[in-house]
Amino acid sequence: MMMIRHAEAKDLKDIFCLAEKSGVGFTSLPVNIEILSKRITRTRKTLKNEVLEGDKGYLFVLEDLDSNRVVGLSAIEVAVGLDSPFYSYHVGTQVHASDELEVYKTLDTLFLSNDLTGSSELCSLILDPDFRMNCNGKFLSKVRFLFISAFQQHFKKKLIAEMRGYVDVEGKSPFWNALGQHFFKMDFAAADYLSGIGKKAFIAELMPRFPVYVDLLPEEARKVIGQVHEQTVPAYQLLLEEGLKCRGYIDIFDGGPTVEAEIKDLNAVKLCRVVQVQIVSKVQLDESTYMMANDDYQNYRVILLNNKIEKDINILEITQEQADLLNVKDDDYVRILALHTRERS
Repeated sequence: MMMIRHAEAKDLKDIFCLAEKSGVGFTSLPVNIEILSKRITRTRKTLKNEVLEGDKGYLFVLEDLDSNRVVGLSAIEVAVGLDSPFYSYHVGTQVHASDELEVYKTLDTLFLSNDLTGSSELCSLILDPDFRMNCNGKFLSKVRFLFISAFQQHFKKKLIAEMRGYVDVEGKSPFWNALGQHFFKMDFAAADYLSGIGKKAFIAELMPRFPVYVDLLPEEARKVIGQVHEQTVPAYQLLLEEGLKCRGYIDIFDGGPTVEAEIKDLNAVKLCRVVQVQIVSKVQLDESTYMMANDDYQNYRVILLNNKIEKDINILEITQEQADLLNVKDDDYVRILALHTRERS
């Protein structure tokens, strides 16, 4: 059985192992024990409101209760770019025209941008390959929407997510090789790692300030602009289902797309329900799968259940085991949301 909760200090070893498995291009989860430890500490301080807004973030872990091992991660940053610049390329258009030569041509351009500064961000989604089954990935990703819906006051109006872009089997990025490498004189993995551990000043110091014409890039680089890494496609599709959309922003390193939405427009915010629980010895089961959260900000717990849930239900029957996992009792309130979009709650 699986449960999602806030990360704790005891999870550091498991989290480091997950970082090692994440591969090149996973900027927000560097293979650095000190950085990962600080990430956990930051989560705990965020829950206690002991850090400034620009440093607030939540790190969730997926725990396999059979082995008591953390097998997945996902995270939310409260407001990006407030303590260090948050850069994106915006894909824009420039028109070159000449009446005399009867020429009119539109050209795609890349502008270095800080437009997304101050947005809340979904990040750091990773699942151990051995546990990529039974909807664990969807559970780990979608739980962040459930948390946001319960505690909207802690987040900004806009939510974004940077999707991991295309890299080849050797960990090389065609987009980086065609553009960034000329300014940084380092390979993609090194630049990506420096960004992940917070050393981002070099981006502002070295990136071109003028628009880059896409047509001047090699074909292999042009083809991957806005393309999602094959391992990230399921997460990308889920975000689109939840209402996030691409609006022309891409990652400055690998060219992966950034998706965004207003939090109030998220499907999870519209569809989740708060119901009272009643503990019974036996529950009716159904084929539909739901997430159930205790809405306890400090001690957040979420599990999956297949209990039968009627459309207009106000009282949800749960087992003692389910109640114990969430630390709830009779007549407490829980928040539920269908795991799959087609299963409306």
